[in-house]
Amino acid sequence: MTYIDLRDYPMPIYDLDDHEKNGFDEHALKLQGLFTQHDGFLIATPEYNGSLPAALKNTIDWVSRPSDLYPRSAVFAGKFAAVMASSPGSLGGVRSLSHLRGVLTSINVNVLPQEIAVPFAEEKFAGDGEEMIDETMKVRLEELGSLLVEMLKKTHGQSE
Repeated sequence: MTYIDLRDYPMPIYDLDDHEKNGFDEHALKLQGLFTQHDGFLIATPEYNGSLPAALKNTIDWVSRPSDLYPRSAVFAGKFAAVMASSPGSLGGVRSLSHLRGVLTSINVNVLPQEIAVPFAEEKFAGDGEEMIDETMKVRLEELGSLLVEMLKKTHGQSE
């Protein structure tokens, strides 16, 4: 398993004309290499105005494009994903999950039917830390990760 924070891979907004003029973004190329090494993705995202954040969509747009090193189908096609979202509101990001599912499906990622929306997210964590204090939600999130691992075992044999 590899943890990725998109803030560590800043990219310009994807634009085909700029891509053709200036070449493939170096951070997108690094992510392509990393993503091709994995059979599945556990994606956690906040919800912004009822949808996924622009940075996540932009990353998918860049990384899904063919580069000199990776054809379009090498990065996402046929892989599996489990998705979760959070929001400070009562819906917990559920609207962003449907958008994310649509984007991932369009690039041939098999998205598990189970998904998690974390409502009132600021109440689920200790201060500004990343440690979840809501034990029920923590168990649900861990179960989602386990479902992804089980799917990968079924489709690819034993995984790390």
